Amino acid sequence: MTFDDKLNKIRLIAGKMMSCSAHDCDHVDRVYNLCLMLAKGQKVDLQVLEIAALLHDIGREAEHNDKTGKIDHAKVGAQMAEKILKDLGVDDEKIECVKECILSHRFRGKILPKSLEAKILFDADKLDTLGAIGIARSYVWVGKNNAKIYTDRDLNSYVNENIEGGVFGRIKDKTKHSPQIEFDLKFGKIKEKLFTKKAKKIATQRTKFYSDFLKRLEKEIKGKL
Repeated sequence: MTFDDKLNKIRLIAGKMMSCSAHDCDHVDRVYNLCLMLAKGQKVDLQVLEIAALLHDIGREAEHNDKTGKIDHAKVGAQMAEKILKDLGVDDEKIECVKECILSHRFRGKILPKSLEAKILFDADKLDTLGAIGIARSYVWVGKNNAKIYTDRDLNSYVNENIEGGVFGRIKDKTKHSPQIEFDLKFGKIKEKLFTKKAKKIATQRTKFYSDFLKRLEKEIKGKL
């Protein structure tokens, strides 16, 4: 079986494991394409990067369905990926590299990316939360979780009340959350966390677009426009 054959099988397997339209096959395809763009001119193992991009969110459904908040989709996804890749006869060394990418792709995760492949996957995944597509995905999440379009309240008190483990912790009650709060807690800080120059440049534009949208939204909600 050629690598392309294996990659096609991986794509099909991953497509059956997505959790919602905010983390669906389209999200995976966007992250995959961003990975390839960020990798241009870099010395990376493209096979590792392509596989990791396709499999990075396969643990999402398990995390979403866990009411305890203890399941980490990155850890679950790495374990699932190992089995999938072993069954396809992928080299053990590549499997370990793919697992490292998946384990370290979370913004709120405690494991930081070390390899260039892992850093590129991290950056690509985060870019997809910003800009026009980031806004669209945010409101898909709002609909799925019956969350708020907008929440006007003190951020510190909100964190103390509804975020377990501090600013980057787990959301306790998703119905109280909103894209504006998520921007203040996470999206607005993403650029600072990125690793590649290309991603930082793109993030600058996408962050401004998202921020401008939220400013406009607030004015409309308060009847100022």
